[in-house]
Amino acid sequence: MKNFLKALYFTSLLYFVVSALVSLLVLSFFFPAMYEPVKYSLLIIAGLFLADILILFSNKKGFFARRDTMDKLSNGDDNSVKIFLENRYLFPVKLEVIDELPFQFQSRNLKFRLRIGAGRDKTIEYKVRPVKRGEYQFGAVNIYASNPIGFVQRRFRFSQDMMVPVYPSFMQMRRYELLAISNRLTEAGVKKIRKIGRNTEFEQIKDYVAGDDYRTVNWKATARRNKLMVNQYQDERSQQVYSIIDMGRVMRMPFEELSLLDYAINSSLIISNVALMRHDKAGVLTFSNKVQAMLPAERKGVQLQKILQLLYNQKTGYLESNYEALYAQVKTKISQRSLLLLYTNFESLSGMQRQLKYLKRIATSHLLVVVFFENTELKKFLNEPAANTEDIYNKTIADKFAFEKKLIVRELEKYGIHSILTAPKNLTVNTINKYLELKSRGLI
Repeated sequence: MKNFLKALYFTSLLYFVVSALVSLLVLSFFFPAMYEPVKYSLLIIAGLFLADILILFSNKKGFFARRDTMDKLSNGDDNSVKIFLENRYLFPVKLEVIDELPFQFQSRNLKFRLRIGAGRDKTIEYKVRPVKRGEYQFGAVNIYASNPIGFVQRRFRFSQDMMVPVYPSFMQMRRYELLAISNRLTEAGVKKIRKIGRNTEFEQIKDYVAGDDYRTVNWKATARRNKLMVNQYQDERSQQVYSIIDMGRVMRMPFEELSLLDYAINSSLIISNVALMRHDKAGVLTFSNKVQAMLPAERKGVQLQKILQLLYNQKTGYLESNYEALYAQVKTKISQRSLLLLYTNFESLSGMQRQLKYLKRIATSHLLVVVFFENTELKKFLNEPAANTEDIYNKTIADKFAFEKKLIVRELEKYGIHSILTAPKNLTVNTINKYLELKSRGLI
């Protein structure tokens, strides 16, 4: 009985009909001729009401539903969620479908209304965009079914308490991977960079064909074979590429609901995959007030999965970043000259100068690239026209902060430190471009 009452819901149609009958009963006191028709109408409605309940609850398994999601969701991307619906009644039903989303989405009004014929099935699809890594707990899929009479609804609950983890953006990673495999990276904004000079890592001796560089002719092999032979070289491989992620307070700032930290994490996953595809070794280091995690650079088959898992597990209290601890870790743990992509954020020149001595020390042993972010809100504000004196004053201050970002780039260049100043949405493309540029120049 308890389960029956929990599943039984009255529709607005029932309330409307009952209200109308009550009004007619009141009028029948003043117009007695109305009483008999109203009384019989009341009996008919009561009969339909009972029949409605019996029809809906006679089949214990009258309806089936299932929520289908990926085993993990991609952070910052639109992820597809599907709800499969199957009507097992012998009559068509009207449905209200309410999916209980995780609290992180702050959405309580996801509702679908539809009609399914007898013995038919349908699939509903919608998108969710998580903006934080972690565990997302879905509730139940609530189905409110009513038959053609429409006085009551029966509630069904399916796929209750489903936990789905949200990982760094593996969707973007796969997208760039597919573009790289098909040589279509330019579609994503990655530039074609002309290779400067040539690498000296020997691969093989082959027959000369038209177009080969005459400077690669191997005269000894030519003499032995009595035909032109040339040396073939390949890109230098097995260079170490580390993504170093600052998890301090400067990375807490949001952009389009995603924090700068999560933009850096997503970009680190993608650049690691690109490096591995280019036969380089990829590693990750994270720090805030202390070094939090380090995965040594490797190019084993499981390395990308290790990077993904490490980045997923990163948690931070957004404390003050300790660059001295970072320098000590790099000094002791990374002995081979490597490309270090440092994801951080400097809002002022003085803030960067406080850490400059550690950056210079790191740059003496490694190729350091400091990746930091444009303040897009300031840029948007500067592009708007000034309406009054206060706006002019605010624009002057905003322009000062925007100019300081450019001064930071110049200051880093003075000490041979490369930098990328980028809007968060362009972070991945600009980082890949920088990596390819440094590779083409033979700096790593």
